[in-house]
Amino acid sequence: MTLIQPYTISPHASIRDAIACIDKNGKGIALVVDAEVRLLGSITDGDIRRAILKGVDLGVTVQSMLDERKRDGGHGPITASPETSETELLQLMTRNEIRQIPIIDSDGHLLTVTFLNDLVRDHELPLTAVVMAGGFGTRLRPLTDKVPKPMLPLGDRPMLEWTIQQLKNTGISQINLTTHYKPQVISEHFGNGDDFGVKIKYVHESEPLGTAGALGLLGKVDGPLLVMNGDILTSVDFRAMLEYHRKHHAWLTVGVRQYDLQVPYGVVECDGEKICGVSEKPTMRFLVNAGIYLLEASVLQYIPTGRNFDMPELIQRLLSNDCKVVSFPIMEYWMDVGRPADYEMAQQDIQNGRITLACRS
Repeated sequence: MTLIQPYTISPHASIRDAIACIDKNGKGIALVVDAEVRLLGSITDGDIRRAILKGVDLGVTVQSMLDERKRDGGHGPITASPETSETELLQLMTRNEIRQIPIIDSDGHLLTVTFLNDLVRDHELPLTAVVMAGGFGTRLRPLTDKVPKPMLPLGDRPMLEWTIQQLKNTGISQINLTTHYKPQVISEHFGNGDDFGVKIKYVHESEPLGTAGALGLLGKVDGPLLVMNGDILTSVDFRAMLEYHRKHHAWLTVGVRQYDLQVPYGVVECDGEKICGVSEKPTMRFLVNAGIYLLEASVLQYIPTGRNFDMPELIQRLLSNDCKVVSFPIMEYWMDVGRPADYEMAQQDIQNGRITLACRS
């Protein structure tokens, strides 16, 4: 029986608390319960991603999100009784396109949670991963004088090993590593991937080709590609990203991260010389590129060969050709380890258990 504590939060908790709960349990859901552990509602990773895209304040309570859902005519979580068979649970999940079902008693008390992964053992994702590991890491010198940035140690292993294990643990076994700076350091450590439970191919750039150019060296590709920068440390749910990508019939899905910027002054709003209002030290919210992409193999036709080509150029080229590009908000742990301060923070996060190598269930 699944213990419920890692999945439960109070209705007075904030959306930010719900994000932390989901990130920690790794199952895509936070269950809202009262003091008697009666189920009041649920907050899924999809709910939070939609809230981020709408610009919702993540400091508001989850109860306010449940209330708004009710006002909009939404329903509560789909539940089942302890007597429900596994076959019936799987049918419920398939019919409603959900990955988890809370099990409650006749009085509404939460007993446990059943997850799709508990019922379906085939976890392999139909994705090929491409990890961009060829950068010089100039901002991290002198640490990168002898090793490429993705091979800098984090805890007891190189940063790139965390990424490869994360891909493996979420069902991705086909991995391409693009290399340029000190490629032998990477290939000597990982070899063909057998020791890490994956299959690794190396795509060497004799000259740097940018954040998208190396994809033109892959050759024939079957199925979608997950592309990520080699200096990203994250626990993002790649399975959820693929489901999102398919649901929106996208050519390219771009992982985005909410970035808050507080203006340190009072902002004066004017209409000509007339003052219309004043906002004291307002917080401005942006969605920034998180360096994680999911793209269809057909996108490769838009990448030129033999020259530097970056992801923003690819995105613009797709948009110009009326190809659908969508954003996927990342609310799980995410760190761009590009500067000394970021590297130090990543070290602390690993020591404190904020980022772990979640195992496939």
